[in-house]
Amino acid sequence: MQLEKKTKSLQDIEVKMQGLDVNSMRYQVLKSARDFKTSWISLGRVLYGVWKDKLYKDWGYNTFESYTAREIGIRKQTAMKLLRSYYFLEQEEPNYLQQDYMESCDAALVPTYESIDVLRMAKNRKTIDEGDYVNLKREIFEKGKDAREIKKELTALIRQRSDLGPEQERQKSRMATVKRFLSTLKSLKNEIETLKFLPSPIVKEAAALIRKLEAEIS
Repeated sequence: MQLEKKTKSLQDIEVKMQGLDVNSMRYQVLKSARDFKTSWISLGRVLYGVWKDKLYKDWGYNTFESYTAREIGIRKQTAMKLLRSYYFLEQEEPNYLQQDYMESCDAALVPTYESIDVLRMAKNRKTIDEGDYVNLKREIFEKGKDAREIKKELTALIRQRSDLGPEQERQKSRMATVKRFLSTLKSLKNEIETLKFLPSPIVKEAAALIRKLEAEIS
């Protein structure tokens, strides 16, 4: 989605792009900034590289903040949200960054960096369990909800969890932990069984433990 009338910021970026090698990292960052409205993930990826390797120093800037402000017209707060959101996707949802997934995804459902930042915060909240997180993720990736709506849902979940009594909270936490353990155990058992890493009796013992855990959950 391109803006019909270019802002001064976009005009300044395109002026800076003139005369640069189109294959250079500096050009690629500027191009990603120009396409920011529809390609924040691309911008987050290249900015992460610039920040990690301190490439901005090679371009005459003492700090990352001065580089993003003066070179591509992005405030420090926005730049750091971009970095955090991209890094979060890279660590927690790497499948989403695959090119074929991005190309097949409905453009209207591409999440904003703000909504991903909210999802990142939810992941780090101890009061939000795995089921809550999965539901929030579905709202963002499948329904395209924006950051404001997701923040409201997250706030409501946090308030709801804080209203639970100590015993209810302990039981909920226990169940979430058992489910995570069960999921990990199933995955490891399948891998060990397929690759024949351990003797058959041990695999059978793992299968028996899985059945016990499933009975515990049910």
